Amino acid sequence: MNESKALLMLRLRQLGVSKPEILNCIEAIDRSLFISNVFYDKSLEDIALPIECGQTISQPSLVAYMTQQLDIPQRSKVLEIGTGSGYQTAILARLASRVYSIERYKELVDLARTRIEHLNISNVIILLHDGFFGYAPQAPFDRIIVTAAVEEIPNLVVSQLKVGGVMIVPVGLPNQKQSLLKVIKTEKGLDIKELMSVRFVQMKEGLVKI
Repeated sequence: MNESKALLMLRLRQLGVSKPEILNCIEAIDRSLFISNVFYDKSLEDIALPIECGQTISQPSLVAYMTQQLDIPQRSKVLEIGTGSGYQTAILARLASRVYSIERYKELVDLARTRIEHLNISNVIILLHDGFFGYAPQAPFDRIIVTAAVEEIPNLVVSQLKVGGVMIVPVGLPNQKQSLLKVIKTEKGLDIKELMSVRFVQMKEGLVKI
């Protein structure tokens, strides 16, 4: 492990990311594969970076924290809303049996598919799809992670979560405070816990086929 990666792993532990399986994922997956060459030398820094289509790749500490909060069972089906670069997708793939990831930008879908194939990951399906609809054909899901901010918890997506399942979602109005929420679906309804303040790009409706 080089010095930059070692410093990143130390920072993750300091920020409360403690599960060995999460730390192993961050260590094993090369973040530089998911960003443009312009930012290659910043891939091990704990910062968000711009990617195609005006989107961002979140800082490794946030990716690791959200993944840890999902608490993914070994045999599970996960829905990711907002594929983006595919970095979070690749991490989920190491922890779950099957990952369905949906993205509204065709360019990002194509790039993420290429990156996932390059890593010989075979348990991921990436789809061009509107995130507000979730993905009913494969519902219900054990876990759902939303990687763009929504104004309120999307009911249609929550309906696709199993009882006992967990959803991690950033909620907040555009250009205002956003809260990262952990939503647990119970027999009686939703158990919602606010985890931390965050800043994500806002989730938009519809597809962009470019």
